[in-house]
Amino acid sequence: MQSLSRAQARRIALAAQGFNDPPHAAPTMRTFDRTLKRTGVLQVDSVNVLQRAHYMPLYSRMGGYDTDLLARAQHGTPRRIVEYWAHVQAFMPVDLWPVMQHRMARYRATRGKWWRGVSDEVVRVLVAEIADRGASTARDLEALVSSGPRSKQHWGWNWSEARKGLDFLYMVGDVAIAGRNSQFEVCYDLPERVIPADVLARPTPSPADAHLELVRRAARSHGVASTKCLADYYRMLQAPVKDAVSRLVEEGELIPVAVEGWTKPGYLHRDAALPRRVKARALLSPFDPVVWERERTERLFDFRYRIEIYTPAEQRVHGYYVLPFLLRDELVARVDLKADRTRSVLVVHSAWAEPGAPADTAEQLAAELATLAAWLGLSEIVVGQRGDLAATLAQALASTAGERS
Repeated sequence: MQSLSRAQARRIALAAQGFNDPPHAAPTMRTFDRTLKRTGVLQVDSVNVLQRAHYMPLYSRMGGYDTDLLARAQHGTPRRIVEYWAHVQAFMPVDLWPVMQHRMARYRATRGKWWRGVSDEVVRVLVAEIADRGASTARDLEALVSSGPRSKQHWGWNWSEARKGLDFLYMVGDVAIAGRNSQFEVCYDLPERVIPADVLARPTPSPADAHLELVRRAARSHGVASTKCLADYYRMLQAPVKDAVSRLVEEGELIPVAVEGWTKPGYLHRDAALPRRVKARALLSPFDPVVWERERTERLFDFRYRIEIYTPAEQRVHGYYVLPFLLRDELVARVDLKADRTRSVLVVHSAWAEPGAPADTAEQLAAELATLAAWLGLSEIVVGQRGDLAATLAQALASTAGERS
């Protein structure tokens, strides 16, 4: 069995995610397509303390880009992406719609704990109203199916009857997400008004073939991965993933490998590149595919990472919205960032260096923060005092600002 060092596996993984692709001076839709092919999906999240989650992986790989590219990919002709429960809530290539039919059928059959109280009558009324009026939010439809004041229980999940019904309809594929409004509310519509006709007309793969395609895509996006990594990418069950891996190994698309520090076999995609070096410099969103699977992140980068958004402030170790800093092929630091749009300031609440971080970490991080601030349209960077890298980073930023002035 072929063996890979941790450093080799790390470079393979980063190349698979697009961090070794040649940069485009002005990213175009072609750059977007290439990047989406690398990441497979773009996780969607409502937190907007810095920038919406789905914009950040594109920035990390493409550099400063016009965010209208994402809107054009979603609403243009042909439509390139659509939201669905692909990893979790995520943009996925629209051609995955038929592949997700097995998942939709499973949700319909099990009904799920969130939707057990959704009546057939509520479902019927919602579909009929959307068919008549077009793309609608849950708020638009609340009056139609209201059952009175909402419960105060389950903070964050005390959804209206319309919201619960629409969520069920979305998960089973009876409606699709047409887009979101300015308040980031989901707008639902009939699939035939969202998904291109040629995609809807494609045959539905068998569950086994759908699992195979999802594992194949996960393997391409990972480069090298364990079965657990592959299952996590599209949130699949272990049993069908193992079956798909066996089939892909038999067909020669996946190659079993032993990876330094991994207790279980890894699987290398046959098309994965092993670059001699990776020249990346990027801040990674907490929702970036590189750091989704925490155990994988630790094994590849020796980097323990936890999102602390829902941790009480006094118990947080590194901060509220902490982004790992990728320099070349290592995660060398982390920063807690906020875009203060009112003051046009990129706030660095804290900055921390990893053990053994290279000597140019502060300088490179300062340069990346300046690039990020420019992309976000922020005119100033302010560094707080928290973290062992904060003082050095502030000095590097001051030096960089002095050179620019």
